[in-house]
Amino acid sequence: MKMGGSDELPVVDFSLLTTEDSEQRSKAIQGLLEACRVWGFFILVNHGIPEAVTKALFSAAKEFFELPEVEKKQYEVDLYTLSLMKYGTHNVAYTPSNILHLWRNSLRLYLHPDELHFPHKPDLLREVLPEYSEGNKRVVKTLMEAIADALELDRDCVDEILKLDSSFQVFAANSYPPCPDAGRAAGLPPHTDAGLFTTVVHNGVPGLQIQKNGQWIDVESETKNSVWVVVADQLEIFSNGRCKSVRHRVLVNDETERVSIAVSNGPDLAATVRPAAALVEKDGRALFPATVFKEFMEAKYVRKKAEGD
Repeated sequence: MKMGGSDELPVVDFSLLTTEDSEQRSKAIQGLLEACRVWGFFILVNHGIPEAVTKALFSAAKEFFELPEVEKKQYEVDLYTLSLMKYGTHNVAYTPSNILHLWRNSLRLYLHPDELHFPHKPDLLREVLPEYSEGNKRVVKTLMEAIADALELDRDCVDEILKLDSSFQVFAANSYPPCPDAGRAAGLPPHTDAGLFTTVVHNGVPGLQIQKNGQWIDVESETKNSVWVVVADQLEIFSNGRCKSVRHRVLVNDETERVSIAVSNGPDLAATVRPAAALVEKDGRALFPATVFKEFMEAKYVRKKAEGD
């Protein structure tokens, strides 16, 4: 069931999270926390990532998807593995109740702090992705500092647990071509993401939905150079359940290609993520066990492959 639209979705002004006006910042960080708590999603504006960089990234993605299939296939591996670089095409997900056809092309790159991996072409991707990656790291670190302040946590606990200076990222360029049988296919099935925040930019074609109170809500935004931000599993764990890792999915259509660029921003791969001690003390217990992020990711991908999630 669909409901609502962009008017209902929370908007977070990134510039107010760093303002020296204490009253404005206090209001902004509480608004951010409320968006993470109630929605697990928000539209981020004034984030400081140059629009020119984002446009160049879309151009690079377009160049890659237009390469001859033989060139792209050299990167074709199982999308549920932890390969550093991988390309996948339309595939099928088996769920407990049915067979779901996934209608997409996807290029994924695992971005390590000290080593970036790129396909041989296009050169433009190699030129612009490092800047986009750094912009995402800066945004996520500021968001985490704001959430720590809103939860009255010592910022040192963020650094101690998550080790964001060596944040692990997954870059995904997704193409969802027009689908001749859109009613029986999906771009992505319902799922949550593994990291802290996933940022998403797109070419203006609808398709993303988030789940709230059992209903699917269409995500749209007319705000220029805005970024969609999805709350993911590690933030839910760190906040001891205060922030919601939101289930979301992507629908396809039979008329227009949808292109999106997503970056999953997580803690250090070696970080042992656990609920913040001050929140555990306040709640009386930890709602989640401590888990090494790399092990969490591996387990989640194995489960996805097994269940078609």
